[in-house]
Amino acid sequence: MYVACSTLCFGRLSLEDALARIGELGFNKFDVAVHEQGKHLRPSEITRDVNRIVSRLRTNTGLMSAAFSVELDDDPDHVKFRAICRLARLSSTPLLTIPAGPTGTPLDTEVARLARLKALADNDGILLTLDTRMGTLTEVPQTAVELCQRLPGLGLTLDPSPYFIGAARGEFDEVYPFVRHLHLRDTGSTPAQFQVRVGQGQIEYGKILNQLTKFGYGRALSVDLRDIPDAPFAMDPEVRKLKYLLESLV
Repeated sequence: MYVACSTLCFGRLSLEDALARIGELGFNKFDVAVHEQGKHLRPSEITRDVNRIVSRLRTNTGLMSAAFSVELDDDPDHVKFRAICRLARLSSTPLLTIPAGPTGTPLDTEVARLARLKALADNDGILLTLDTRMGTLTEVPQTAVELCQRLPGLGLTLDPSPYFIGAARGEFDEVYPFVRHLHLRDTGSTPAQFQVRVGQGQIEYGKILNQLTKFGYGRALSVDLRDIPDAPFAMDPEVRKLKYLLESLV
């Protein structure tokens, strides 16, 4: 296992400035946000010129991309998704994380959608994962597992926060065999406490890593604090604190 940093930790900076800050904090790998409304990578600009984006990701900090966290708007022909998969291949990024369909989506419909996306990712040798997120099918651990079982090779990006503030109430052991990536922050017990200072929440990092070790997990632990305007703390000290905590556990 190794510790990476999400560019969302510095979501109000440009991509280049966010990567510089991540390098200054001593990380070697990063998890880049690919969001149309974000300041880092946008699916539309990737589609226009993949090669230019490859150059933007080749930083002079020595950092390497561990994953893309992708939010896609309407893309019925998967043009943007194909471009993102190509970018992942050209930038040696092994994994894409996407959200599952909204809660209430018929399971057969979602399986069909994901099968198409997984086939495209497979063509470029990229592992496709679903994040565990409130408001989507994966907010229920059993449904997240069922999606992976119905599409062998599909993985999960475990964000434990929704499982502590949602109906799962911290019980999600069944997802561990399917976890291929991690997004981590500290979280309390209510939606208003989705993000709290490291050490003031309920996330038991050691327990999570011990469980993953049982299934041979050897991938990234991505620090994924959210740089939002009303964040109750400065980013740099909290990112550094969680980095050191996770490194002490691996």
